[in-house]
Amino acid sequence: MNMEQFAQDGQDIKIIEKLVSKVQDMLTPGERIDYIAVQKKPAVTILPDSITISNKRIFMCEFTKLGLATDFEIFGWQDIKDIAFKEEIFGSKVTVIPFTGENLSIDYIPKVQARKLYQYIKAALENYKKAELAAEKEKIVIASTVAKEGIIERPESNAAGQPAVTAPAQSAPQYYGAGQPTPQAPVQTQQPIASTPTIPTVSAAAISPAAAKEEEEDEITLKLKKLKTLFDKQLITQEEYESKKREVLSSL
Repeated sequence: MNMEQFAQDGQDIKIIEKLVSKVQDMLTPGERIDYIAVQKKPAVTILPDSITISNKRIFMCEFTKLGLATDFEIFGWQDIKDIAFKEEIFGSKVTVIPFTGENLSIDYIPKVQARKLYQYIKAALENYKKAELAAEKEKIVIASTVAKEGIIERPESNAAGQPAVTAPAQSAPQYYGAGQPTPQAPVQTQQPIASTPTIPTVSAAAISPAAAKEEEEDEITLKLKKLKTLFDKQLITQEEYESKKREVLSSL
């Protein structure tokens, strides 16, 4: 890594080398260092405080115990509410404002570096908010799709869960002898058949609890299968799949 790219605004190259060597060990895959601001007090400061910006986080560094120890305060963009800086006689005071906990400040940051820090952090926070909003919209679309699919499936599951009600089947003509139907009237059974067949009706009260439970189980099975299909097609994430599955199973 070219250290000179982080020392274009008056940063001490030796401090930059120490910071980069430490921060690199904490970077995650796909994470890179974008900017480093180094404290510059009026008096000589051997190991100044600093603020390092990556494309994912802020590293606020303080060397302690004559450089034998280093204290880091690290924030992801999702943890930061805002950034502020105040220009003073000797440099600027940069303050990171998290959503929870106390504000953290580093003073005597050169004014040029403080302005660039402000620009980097403001842009990063805005990009994070846009990405978060896009993710929320995507979740709403997926939830709406799942709800619509559930509505379409419900009549099918009801039809599968309830006993079918059909009219009595018509008896086939009886054949005798050489295979021709007899001209005689069909033989009457002991119970006379009504001229108009009556279709039995099934009321909601007549459905047994076991049948209702079977219907509910069929609905739940179909919903779980549909969620699994959406997950296999990568239309929903693992977290959304597990969340929806728990909601469906909680209705048991």
